[in-house]
Amino acid sequence: MNTTDNPIYARDTLEFVRVAAEYCALLEKSEERTADEFVALLLKLLPLLYLKAQLLPEVEADGAFTPDGQVTEDDYNFVRGGAYRLLQKHDEYEILVWDEYMQTDESRWCSLSEGLADLYQALRNFVAVYQQRLESCMPDALWQFREAFEVSLGQTMLDALRQLHRIRYTLHPDADEDDL
Repeated sequence: MNTTDNPIYARDTLEFVRVAAEYCALLEKSEERTADEFVALLLKLLPLLYLKAQLLPEVEADGAFTPDGQVTEDDYNFVRGGAYRLLQKHDEYEILVWDEYMQTDESRWCSLSEGLADLYQALRNFVAVYQQRLESCMPDALWQFREAFEVSLGQTMLDALRQLHRIRYTLHPDADEDDL
């Protein structure tokens, strides 16, 4: 099969892999950033990730082989802790959740660093399959990420983006990096 016809090597897939790898690198090296830089970069990466995730091609996966997770609990805690150290007092935020079955809305408290770490875990696991060139696993990894995006990760991205926007433009519209 020609690689241009193969969805695992489609342009949109490879662009998503690149942006996902950038996001993972940002979280893995968060200690190298100030809070202001971290927020500014996330405000650029998250919308791009959301867009690129929507453009991922549909694939058929037989589910016979789903790649094992590459992210350990220590990895998860490391990236979550790094994000928390930068976001601290802005880490916890409230969102309004509409329950379409109950026809009610309710407030829920969320952790921005936890949401960013959840995204990291899914993206890092996906990117690892491409970095290791596990071609037989790529369709399942692609299918698995698309499914997670549709079910929960897309909303996680949007919730995180909303809080990051609030941090940057509402809470500290004229903030110096030391103010965050």
